[in-house]
Amino acid sequence: MNEPVFLESLISYFEKLPGVGKKTATRYAYHIVEKLTDDQVKEFAEALVETKSTIKHCDSCGMLTNKDTCDICSSAYRNSKQIMIVKDTKDVVAIEKTNQYNGLYHVLGGLITPLEGVGPDELNINSLEKKIKEEIDEIIIATPFTPQGEMTALYLEKIYKNYDVKISRIGYGLPAGGDIEYVDELTLKRALDARTETKK
Repeated sequence: MNEPVFLESLISYFEKLPGVGKKTATRYAYHIVEKLTDDQVKEFAEALVETKSTIKHCDSCGMLTNKDTCDICSSAYRNSKQIMIVKDTKDVVAIEKTNQYNGLYHVLGGLITPLEGVGPDELNINSLEKKIKEEIDEIIIATPFTPQGEMTALYLEKIYKNYDVKISRIGYGLPAGGDIEYVDELTLKRALDARTETKK
């Protein structure tokens, strides 16, 4: 028996979430209908709308924030001469938890993925060039050890190799095929401590 028609719309929206298949989406839908009160459902819907309408990308680095400029970019205590390039905001959060890095970030908003039609022009790369020319002494490339991450890292190394800036990459301790957001804090600390320079 197929799921009731009146749940199909709700199930279809849950299925859009990463890692949520048909069974999990169906379970979520039934839970909302059977277990949550009307007030809880209303609060849930309001939280979704409010979050979506107030969260945006930092004008400077591209990470998600509820301000025009995020707290990291606006901090007077960060090393403004050092910038770490990451895939997304989740990577920034993971690295910040290590308390081992005090520079700035630049969030790409994804990785170069030709099979999905994602090239350099679809990523937040162009805004980085002005920063590097005027402010930055070191670029730390912290893309994941996946084919897409490596392709993106190599592209970045290529376009910035002639700039008067040190280019390094984190690498030690990160498993091949792994995403930064899922790596434990100790492993991330060791990776940051053992980053290697790619341009001399």
